[in-house]
Amino acid sequence: MRPVPSESTVRARASGAAFATRSGAALAAVTFAATLALVPSSAVAAELPIFDAHIHYSHDAVDLLPPSEAIAVLRKAGIRRALVSSSGDGGTQKLLALAPELILPSLRPYRSRGEIGSWVRDESVVAFLEERLAASRYVALGEFHVYGADADLPVVRKAVALARKHSLVLHAHSDADAIERLFRQYPDARILWAHSGFERPNGIAAMLKKHPKLWCDLAFRSEHGGDVPAEWRALFEAFPDRFMVGTDTFTPERWYYVGEHANWSRAWLAKLPAPLAEKIAWKNADALFPPSVARAAK
Repeated sequence: MRPVPSESTVRARASGAAFATRSGAALAAVTFAATLALVPSSAVAAELPIFDAHIHYSHDAVDLLPPSEAIAVLRKAGIRRALVSSSGDGGTQKLLALAPELILPSLRPYRSRGEIGSWVRDESVVAFLEERLAASRYVALGEFHVYGADADLPVVRKAVALARKHSLVLHAHSDADAIERLFRQYPDARILWAHSGFERPNGIAAMLKKHPKLWCDLAFRSEHGGDVPAEWRALFEAFPDRFMVGTDTFTPERWYYVGEHANWSRAWLAKLPAPLAEKIAWKNADALFPPSVARAAK
């Protein structure tokens, strides 16, 4: 059986960057006021609204950044709406209670961040999902991590069945093999492919061509930015309705980059034709998660 890579391994391979340490988290907490002051002002942020389709606010982030301050970060960055999930779901519900017009709740199959690699074989996850779905409304299931043949494991199949029952988008951090398996289970699924699968543009294009109900977020990727390389520009132009941006606050410290990431996104989107830039910035995500669906989830 192929070993499941840890989240840290996947991210390290994708970016070559080391994660922040807990000591860094403590320092970040002390300096939050100064960091927040560096987030772009609302006047600047208003130039191009951003729908951030990849935000986490898990239990460790709640400890570092109180809910009211997290909402302030999003608003100051000019985030129009945000798809938010959290390990344990408590963080998501805290943000939703404070800003229901801003937060779109997504349900992760994790009670703690440590379950990223184990959830696919943990039958108790199904009961957790059923309990949360009975208590609250959501627009998506995920972000969840599953690779290759693990997508056909019984726990994953039951989670997909729950998403189907509740008409939830699947937010999948997966390779192309797992995406194919998810569609075989649920042919009418709407899948948001986290990080565009860390695939190259030609691989992404092949999947988008094959699956009309597959969308891609660009979270934790940078190779499409700057002057927008020709292969990425061609991909965006070929599939103008299928991409959206996201920060991916996978550790608490990433919250301090929400504003910086939003402005970076605006900078590279400005290199594209305005109608295409608007689609990627917020219109595509609005179409996948229309306001009427979001209101029903409150």
